[in-house]
Amino acid sequence: MTKSQANQKSASDASSEPTFVARLIADEQTSRRIADLLSESLDPSETACAAFEQPDGRWQVDVHFRNRPDETSLREIVTLAGGEELARAITVERVQPRNWVKESLIGLRPVTAGRFVVHGAHDRDRVPSHCISIEIEAATAFGTGHHGTTRGCLLALDFLARNYKPRHILDLGTGSGILAIAAAKLFRVPVLATDIDAASARTARDNARLNGVGSFVTAVHAADLRAPEIAKRAPFDLVMSNILLRPLQRLAAPMARQLEPNARIVLSGILKSQANAALTAYRSQGLMLERSFPLDGWFTPVMVAASG
Repeated sequence: MTKSQANQKSASDASSEPTFVARLIADEQTSRRIADLLSESLDPSETACAAFEQPDGRWQVDVHFRNRPDETSLREIVTLAGGEELARAITVERVQPRNWVKESLIGLRPVTAGRFVVHGAHDRDRVPSHCISIEIEAATAFGTGHHGTTRGCLLALDFLARNYKPRHILDLGTGSGILAIAAAKLFRVPVLATDIDAASARTARDNARLNGVGSFVTAVHAADLRAPEIAKRAPFDLVMSNILLRPLQRLAAPMARQLEPNARIVLSGILKSQANAALTAYRSQGLMLERSFPLDGWFTPVMVAASG
């Protein structure tokens, strides 16, 4: 999903500043839903959010803030995802200076989605040998794979790999580069990863190298589908775009023009309630729904372009 990534410098800077943390306890599904909505709603350069299981089996949501948060706005967001009772139960406290990005990720368990396991460096040795490992640096605050939209895309890629072999792949709005890395490891073909945020493109490039697919993934800063880097490689037979509904709707027509016959697209950043709106935009361009992956309140469709 297109978000500004917290880079190495911001993470190290945060270690010398006082910070604040908001906490709440809920069941697993509610915790994941709240963490997803907070990640979508808050400025990623100022916050880091994590939902994780405690030793006693309960689930906790921690939101680290560089500065004191607006508690009224915070509770309003939590009310949308978890109700008023949970919103009232939030605690906010000042904490001692620390690397809040790194600490927010250490509590996260590896994420499994089909054959993929997304993990931090601290879990590198715990990934089963038969799985496809994707390691994300601890300094990367978002795009860790825990978000339901990212996991939905990984499941979609795993599904496609059963009977489909793309040759020209585009990851539009790459963020931390997880999807580009996953596609490169799965299909072993070149992947173009683009983002409107230059820092995200650099992060994706670094993560691709970290994961041993730097020779397959080309990560570039590109404002839109008209960028020269995209035009040079078009048409594509697989496009992944994990952003948000409105930009996905705007991209429907220009994306369709960049597709080969029978190409697949994987879309995400779509709430379940927005599924029909997203599908309508792409059906109007001749694409049909092949499969969908609803997960944690999000909707990830796989669509097929016309045969030409």
